Amino acid sequence: MATDQHGDTRVQGVSLRGLPKVSLHDHLDGGVRPATVLELGDAAGVALPAHDEASLADWFRSQCDSGTLVEYLKTFDLTIAVMQTADGLRRVAREFVEDLAADGVVYGEARWAPEQHVHGGLSLEETVEAVQTGIEEGESAVERSGRSIRVGQLVTAMRHTDRSLEIAKLAVAFRDRGAVGFDIAGPEDGFPPSQHRAAFDYLAAHFFPATVHAGEAAGLASIRSALLDGRALRLGHGVRIAEDLEVVERSGDEVQVRLGDLARWVRDREVPLELSPSSNLQTEAITAWGTTMEDHPFDLLYQLGFAVTVNVDNRTMSRTSLTRELSLLVDAFGYDLDDLEEFQLNAAAGAFLPVEEREELIDIISDGFAG
Repeated sequence: MATDQHGDTRVQGVSLRGLPKVSLHDHLDGGVRPATVLELGDAAGVALPAHDEASLADWFRSQCDSGTLVEYLKTFDLTIAVMQTADGLRRVAREFVEDLAADGVVYGEARWAPEQHVHGGLSLEETVEAVQTGIEEGESAVERSGRSIRVGQLVTAMRHTDRSLEIAKLAVAFRDRGAVGFDIAGPEDGFPPSQHRAAFDYLAAHFFPATVHAGEAAGLASIRSALLDGRALRLGHGVRIAEDLEVVERSGDEVQVRLGDLARWVRDREVPLELSPSSNLQTEAITAWGTTMEDHPFDLLYQLGFAVTVNVDNRTMSRTSLTRELSLLVDAFGYDLDDLEEFQLNAAAGAFLPVEEREELIDIISDGFAG
């Protein structure tokens, strides 16, 4: 891997940024541009921890390097505070799409929790409409630039509140107006998916897909509940599924691993894992394996045949991009273009799109990697 004079990472002579990518785990309120936070914050009278773009970007990163998910989540108080008006939501969504496209993303899913954006007087429906307007404006701007991108909404409920059924009904109501799936987010430990069974029952009755944050701040029981109670078609992070693996023999570089029933189910059913390498390090989701990228169980899961995907989680908080995450994995594990293509194909196969559109997305990726 090399970096050229313009700072673009290249693998086998190919620009990572220029390759077509799919982003499945990307929080809208975690991808707000620091400059936008400053501008909207000043207009709304929000107290800011810094007053220039670079300093604010540094603040986000330092706060999120605390090592716990709870502290990591506190940074969202600031971004959410500037997303309480229709104009603010629309602008953030538009820029979110433009930033994805600039990073080579051709399909993305923006997850966000409408219930967190009604403190300025908007209704739940108005928040979803504002975000959809911004997404469509962003898609149009990207198209005018000669590129193409599609972004869907993952309407999300906060797992520590009691509004999940209401939010599930909201998501289904907007299934033909931008919403492609449902999620629960927020503090995972102590708030299992089973507490939101009514919402997941409603979604299942309406054949509406769900991904569930699980296997990040809590372990195998959380993943099990996501699959059984949440009928999750994907696992948000899911990195701690590696706790259900037992190394039974080592011989040089060869490792024999025994899979537990849960891990075998996830692997054999090709349930996509929405892995977010930098975020997993920041929140100490992988402390059972180590503290560096080389310790991340990403490669073990990949080599065992799990449907691994690469994601940013929160671009602003982790000061990252999908290109950067791929670059970090190349550095850590020596992946080549075939490996990177496999990650994107896994993500395309797991996208919450009709099968015909997933097949089109797979063709776009294959064509892009073929050069």
